[in-house]
Amino acid sequence: MRFKRFGASLLVTGSILLGAATPALAHAELKSSDPARGASLATPPTQIKLTFSGPVTLAENPIQITGPGNASWTVGRAEVAGTVVTAPVQAVGPAGEYTLRYKVTFEDSDVASGSVKFSLSNPAAPSSSQAPSSQAQSSPPPASSQAQPTATPAPQTDETTPEGLLPTWVWIVLAVAVVAAGIVVALRFTRRKD
Repeated sequence: MRFKRFGASLLVTGSILLGAATPALAHAELKSSDPARGASLATPPTQIKLTFSGPVTLAENPIQITGPGNASWTVGRAEVAGTVVTAPVQAVGPAGEYTLRYKVTFEDSDVASGSVKFSLSNPAAPSSSQAPSSQAQSSPPPASSQAQPTATPAPQTDETTPEGLLPTWVWIVLAVAVVAAGIVVALRFTRRKD
């Protein structure tokens, strides 16, 4: 009888601990992107669209796109509307895999960065109609976008991890460890009573 009561109280305590950990795990993240992760495109996009699970603000130099042969796309001025970030782009480079890197700040002040990989099946060259308008809109960012990839090593993961916070899996492992420790203590306590 005591074991059942203790087991029930341990179960309630574990549920409370997991419930308390849930808000810490519930951070906004990238929900979708255009181009989509893993997409294979015949023609390069003229605009990038990132949709997040919560409102965001832009960090400095929020979007960069690099590819094979040190190809670096010209990214125009990014704009944010609630949970959606858009930016015009001018693609340049050979066929192959490209990486879109982003950096945003969520409403709880957590800064998050991540990447989306996609590929082009054909080389990308700026069209004559794209070049003047994109260059006029984005003349300051090209210098910073070209300098940024060489100054900062690119993240190798495709996950969104807010800076300064532990990844979600760490919180889950800690919660499981606390519950497991509670069960071990409960079993030892009931064996001593018997």
